[in-house]
Amino acid sequence: MIEFENVTLAYPQSEFRLQVAVVKIAQGEQVALVGPSGSGKTTLLHLAAGILTPDAGQIQVADEEITKLTPSARRSFRIRTIGLVLQEFELLEYLPVRENMLLPFRITSALKINREVRQSAEQLATAVGIRETLDRYPHRLSQGERQRVAVGRALITQPQVLLADEPTGNLDPAASRKTIDLLLEQAAERKATVLMVTHDHSLLDRFERVIETQQISDDDPRSRHFQVREASA
Repeated sequence: MIEFENVTLAYPQSEFRLQVAVVKIAQGEQVALVGPSGSGKTTLLHLAAGILTPDAGQIQVADEEITKLTPSARRSFRIRTIGLVLQEFELLEYLPVRENMLLPFRITSALKINREVRQSAEQLATAVGIRETLDRYPHRLSQGERQRVAVGRALITQPQVLLADEPTGNLDPAASRKTIDLLLEQAAERKATVLMVTHDHSLLDRFERVIETQQISDDDPRSRHFQVREASA
């Protein structure tokens, strides 16, 4: 469902370099991604989503080799196929919570809003604890509430792939566990593949597998070269 093969990416005017020899995540598998800050975890998610394109190598998601798609085709594919929870949340300040959750349906003709979709939005809002905020605008929300809106929006399209970047970063431990449970349960019901970045190692027992970003050269503390591999036991 998600496959990286001989992928490399380096940022211009930076020492940072990410290498992924082979990473394969099966359909329906739920995988956590861990590693030190600045080691390329968010970069890997952006590559899987087609937000970034690699300097070399191939990336396949949901049977589509996204490295061969045009930018517009990648965007369309992402909206239809992938649910994203980004660190910045990316909420539109001029839309209320309900419309922020329904935003994927507004930006592509491939998705249609109907009564069932609107009911699903209300059910998701209840499940993540923001039912009472549906008519509020983002500036009236706490950071935790904004994060839950982003989670609901990622799930609303019933995606085949769910990519989440620290989706519990602003939540207390109890709310974190509830949010992760919701994400993984919803994904399991739809046999969706999950790749989630987290710094919270207390959540790792909820995942089937853990992969990690790791510095390639331990001899040079200034090295900014990282690789992705199976996490150490």
